[in-house]
Amino acid sequence: MAISKELNISPVGRVEGDLDVKVYMEDGVVTRAHTQAAMFRGFEQIMAGKDPQSGLIVTPRICGICGGSHLYCASSALDTVWETTLTPNALLLRALGQATETIQSIPRWFYAIFATDMANKKFANKPLYSEVVKRWAAYVGTSFQRGITTSALPVQVYALFGGQWPHSSYMVPGGVMCAPTLKDITRAHAIMNQFRKDWLESIFLGCSIERYRQIKTWDDMLAWVDENESQRNSDLGLYIRAGLEFGLHKFGQGVGKYVAYGTYIHKDLWNKPKIETRQHAVISPGGFFDGKHFHDFNHLDVMEHVGHAWYKDVPAAHPWNEPLPTPMPSQNLANSDFGGKYSWAKAPRYAGYAAEAGPLSRVIMNANPKNASHQIQDPLFLDIMEKLGPSVFTRTLARLHEAPRLYDYIDEWLRQVDLNGDFYIKPTEKDGKGFGATEAARGALAHWIEIENGVIKNYQVMAPTTWNVGPNDDKGNPGPIEAALEGTEIEDPHDPVEVGMVARSFDSCLVCTVHAHDAKNGKEMARFKL
Repeated sequence: MAISKELNISPVGRVEGDLDVKVYMEDGVVTRAHTQAAMFRGFEQIMAGKDPQSGLIVTPRICGICGGSHLYCASSALDTVWETTLTPNALLLRALGQATETIQSIPRWFYAIFATDMANKKFANKPLYSEVVKRWAAYVGTSFQRGITTSALPVQVYALFGGQWPHSSYMVPGGVMCAPTLKDITRAHAIMNQFRKDWLESIFLGCSIERYRQIKTWDDMLAWVDENESQRNSDLGLYIRAGLEFGLHKFGQGVGKYVAYGTYIHKDLWNKPKIETRQHAVISPGGFFDGKHFHDFNHLDVMEHVGHAWYKDVPAAHPWNEPLPTPMPSQNLANSDFGGKYSWAKAPRYAGYAAEAGPLSRVIMNANPKNASHQIQDPLFLDIMEKLGPSVFTRTLARLHEAPRLYDYIDEWLRQVDLNGDFYIKPTEKDGKGFGATEAARGALAHWIEIENGVIKNYQVMAPTTWNVGPNDDKGNPGPIEAALEGTEIEDPHDPVEVGMVARSFDSCLVCTVHAHDAKNGKEMARFKL
């Protein structure tokens, strides 16, 4: 189809990879959308036939932003195969790596990925626009600069234990390959205190962490915003006020179902790792929320569909039972009608449903009244969902809401490390099947492994981006971002910032290219790289 116009509406490609978002519009409203992952990476094929511990080296390279999360999964998967013993110290050091990687991602994502869209000219007629531009405009915004700079601090803590960040390999089956000293712990506390003073409390919250964590309902949140000028003018206070003023709560709803694997294993509850005991041991709870009811998470309910993916057709299957991804012959990859195969992403489904993964899913699981005493118990977002529903605004607020709690957990876990205790117990290798999971910054991440004759027979990675950007399943049901785009009103078809905001609210680990089509005649109106 002829391209009428092409332009860049963002200063840079904001994350990694390639994602095409095809949106069809009628009378300024998106009637249909397709998400197309345009790059085949093939890490599962790389792993086949290699030593089981290759995953500790290879999979952290899947992503330069959440490589620690992949390492967490790779080591945990081997723990379940080899029936290792994990000491409390090992579980603490793994949780610290995971949490510091996630908390550093919050300001980086908000300022560099999402908030710059709020400085788009679409919102120029809004009263808060000038303040948003002053703080959040790319590169020159005052909070943009402070947030991006300060975000480097938590991964300095990660590097104290992991040796480096990104792409560390300090988590191994049986524990961790480090033995921190009192100097390391003291240094970690100092770094995190600087993060709190330089950004978390002073810029982001405008109050103490303790005050913010008293919020339990949406009404509490609104009252917190107006409690004093410091909180009202904080970056979180500005986001809440501007987000509602700009109408971010009115679009980007999604599929209305949510999945989380849970993460941060309690130091005393998973010392003998088993798949079936993992869900009870997590501090950040997992589960499936169907929009009305909570369900316990069971990894056996996860299936992947490839009917609309550029792989050879196989029936939908659990990762242990699906073959290594085999690309279709190259001549079959050009597909423009989207009735057949159109993406390198598979289509994950939980109990048959497309489900959103990410911070919104996590904070919803925190509101499950059946959560154990050692698990997070926070009713806030169930209340927000009932009063506002899912949206770009709610999804983004969920990510921001996690920062204060993560800080407190990091502080607590650093104090629990026993410097005289063990950090590693050598396991005995054997064949079998394993499952390792966590919650990366972007959402549910899992590795499934099968070892046969001492080498990897099958390795499957399912990332949060796969959950969210996956294409239609074998029944034609859309994936989460595809569904979230439907019904979105595009004010200016030559600058569809709304499409970018929906996609980036999910924080897909792919650069987004948007193609806008007229739904009546199919003509491509414009193409934009976001």
